[in-house]
Amino acid sequence: MPDPVLLPVFTDGRKDWVECKFDPIQPRNSDQMEGRRTESQTFGTPYWVASYLTRPLLRPEFGIMDAFMMQLDDNGQTFLAHDVFRPRPTAHDTGFPLSGPRAGGGSFNGDAVLQSIVNPTTIVVSGLPAGFQLSPGDYVEVRKNLLVRSLHRIMAPATANAGGVVTLSIRYRLDTGVFNTASTVQFEKPACTMQIDPGSYDGKKSWANRSPSFTAKEVFYS
Repeated sequence: MPDPVLLPVFTDGRKDWVECKFDPIQPRNSDQMEGRRTESQTFGTPYWVASYLTRPLLRPEFGIMDAFMMQLDDNGQTFLAHDVFRPRPTAHDTGFPLSGPRAGGGSFNGDAVLQSIVNPTTIVVSGLPAGFQLSPGDYVEVRKNLLVRSLHRIMAPATANAGGVVTLSIRYRLDTGVFNTASTVQFEKPACTMQIDPGSYDGKKSWANRSPSFTAKEVFYS
């Protein structure tokens, strides 16, 4: 079976999901001490969690969903999880995949180049169209290979210069022990690899409820 699996598409991909929660988790402990003092400690690597709820599905579409779930149950397969309500930068989300000319020539489809890593929360990306706009809350994916991906939110507005180069402030930190300038960058459906939480899938079939739902958690490969 393929690994990772793509999220199912039933119509045009924009109206398939009526609800999506997509959030990062930074592991942290907090202890309340004497004298109104609180001590906090962060640890581990931040990770993404998600929940998805489809629109009411037709019978053939339910088959697509059932097949998707069975692929993920085979042997711990992962799927490419992205925020279905923000599949590309908001300034360029026309409902169609990213396209247009790159500043340096050639066509742009969302792929870009990780030109340099200033520090783990600041990266320089090239290979974009001139004037390409990024907004706070947009996503950027740094990809080492098919399974090794790092998903981040953009923290500040930024615009590519005439040469198609932009500096981005991101959270959480990029793991520079795994990702370097040989990695690529993706703005079209930027994703991370997730596994569905065991027992979370609710795919009841009835006349009153035909909207499957599930939750999932990011898994790491290196």
